[in-house]
Amino acid sequence: MTAEVGARGRLRPLATGIANVPGWGVRTISLVALVLLWQIGADAAHSVFFPTPAAVAQAAWKLAWNDKHSVNEVVRAALGVQIDFATSRLGDLPFHIIVTFIRATIAFVIAMLAGSVLGVVLGRYPTVNRLLDSWVLLGLNMPALVIAILCYIYLGLNTWALIVAVAINKIPLVAVTMREGASAIEPDLMQVGRAFRLPRLVMLRRVFLPQLYPYLMASARTGLALVWKIVLVFELLGFSNGVGFVLQLNWQLGNVDRLLAYAIGFIIVIMAIEALITRPLERRATRWRL
Repeated sequence: MTAEVGARGRLRPLATGIANVPGWGVRTISLVALVLLWQIGADAAHSVFFPTPAAVAQAAWKLAWNDKHSVNEVVRAALGVQIDFATSRLGDLPFHIIVTFIRATIAFVIAMLAGSVLGVVLGRYPTVNRLLDSWVLLGLNMPALVIAILCYIYLGLNTWALIVAVAINKIPLVAVTMREGASAIEPDLMQVGRAFRLPRLVMLRRVFLPQLYPYLMASARTGLALVWKIVLVFELLGFSNGVGFVLQLNWQLGNVDRLLAYAIGFIIVIMAIEALITRPLERRATRWRL
């Protein structure tokens, strides 16, 4: 018993110390540890195909400031629209990341809107759900590459075909999540709203939508992680810009440092969106539960 208590007494200060570290501090320590492990592995490998963090950072710096592209090219590449209103220059790294980010954002918004509406309808109307359930199941199991190829055949090898293909892949997943949320709406809360004769808009904003917010945010967070990955894969199929294109190009050339620079750059953008937009919105949307 004494030894056990002694062991606990030795472990308690360590556990208490870790618990007192803020969340951002723990994440920072974890990332630093990951970089150190990466450095140790690269030093042990001594290979150009396993670059050090410093080599990747140097490649990213060069790609960020080579000023090869204009802002007009970003709009033309991402939206297929010809404009001529800006003279600012961008390096390869920000150019390709912004192009992919615009495509992913448009596809994400389309998928969230269409999937949310479809999911709510399926969750609130059992007859419609039985009718369309097999359609949703088919969409969930359809290979993403098949949808992409079909969209490229029907719409051409352009940005909007890619956006449509990504949205179609994401809509069933959003619909399934929102269907669960719509079917879980508390009828007692709805009845209370009707008893107080609340206007329809007030019922929607104060009673119905707050119960859907957790499901909506779950769809948004998984969708944000999924959509940009699908965009990268679809950009591999024949595009001449975007992060997917440059990943394929640097893979063929064996430039692993540049490949990692593009990948980490885009990951940083997605993580920033998660930390600065998605999480605060989720906390705001669900604070009514407290």
